[in-house]
Amino acid sequence: MKYLIAGLGNIGPEYELTRHNIGFLVLDRIADNHKFDFVTQRLADKAEWKFKGKHIHLIKPNTYMNLSGKAIAYWLQELKIPKENLLVIVDDLALPFGTLRMRTQGSSAGHNGLKNIELLLGGQEYTRLRFGIGSNFQKGQQVDYVLSNFTQKEFEELPPIMDKAEDIIKSFCTIGPERTMNFFNK
Repeated sequence: MKYLIAGLGNIGPEYELTRHNIGFLVLDRIADNHKFDFVTQRLADKAEWKFKGKHIHLIKPNTYMNLSGKAIAYWLQELKIPKENLLVIVDDLALPFGTLRMRTQGSSAGHNGLKNIELLLGGQEYTRLRFGIGSNFQKGQQVDYVLSNFTQKEFEELPPIMDKAEDIIKSFCTIGPERTMNFFNK
């Protein structure tokens, strides 16, 4: 069984540690934990990971956030992975910082990366892991907030939350989204 795990973010050092890049950060944490590297390939930085007989392909699209669907659609087709074996890791303003929620479908909620994925995959029926980044910003400051770095306190709290995201990914790939949601979406 093959899976595609796509962590969303923007390329470039100015975005590296921003809230919007939590998808990239989660995948980098997994790579660090398991001692593998990403290699730049077509439309994404890509790595492969084996877990309990599952072949897991990890991508960090290098198309910028708003065109993430282009990389995801390409790699799904290239690797012949069915859409139900896709998991997208995305930042979410509607969830408190550190909250993790898996959904098998749903609206983009204004997230441009998800809008592009919906457009190129032809719908909202794909699993996403929403990573709460909070909403501690003034009216009209949303863009500045998501493109700002995490606070020092948040940085210190991220590692165990990212490790929980890894557990959710492993669960998705072994027992499926429904049982994973029942177990982790509390």
